Amino acid sequence: MSGIDRFVHHRQIKPWTRPVETHSTTLLAVDLGLRSGLAQYGTDGRLIRYRSTHFGSLKTLKKAVPGIFKSLGPVTHVVVEGDRNLADIWKKSSLYCGAHFQTVSAEKWRRELLIPRKQINRKRAKDEADILARKIVGWSGLKRPVSLRHDAAEAILIGLWAVLELNWLSDNPLK
Repeated sequence: MSGIDRFVHHRQIKPWTRPVETHSTTLLAVDLGLRSGLAQYGTDGRLIRYRSTHFGSLKTLKKAVPGIFKSLGPVTHVVVEGDRNLADIWKKSSLYCGAHFQTVSAEKWRRELLIPRKQINRKRAKDEADILARKIVGWSGLKRPVSLRHDAAEAILIGLWAVLELNWLSDNPLK
């Protein structure tokens, strides 16, 4: 059993939503927190897999991040949003793996993906993120989730913002 498998089994964290297909280049989007949302995209701009993970403590997070990178296959781009202190942990592993690392503010990706009236307050933005993330899951050909935590939904949208910025998609599939 690999380190991440032991971690997942021991911590009873949900595994990724589907097995990863082989991609030579992928992007990892992370909504930072001790409860983090993770979303992985291929260069075709489609979501490969996503999940929400609760690390429980900063120490557990620090130990888990390198194993997460190992479980993903080649990651060439990482984009994160949230707590800057936690971003440093992800940045260290990203750079170790040779991935480009970027932070984005919630205001920036929301401005690009949400209509103005859906950005009025945090709750409304999170509700809209859930709706739009479900559309991306379906558009990507993944099974639609019964429940979707807001951190996973936001990671999906952070990833969509990033693949649009990288020109992996010519058009926003939400429009």
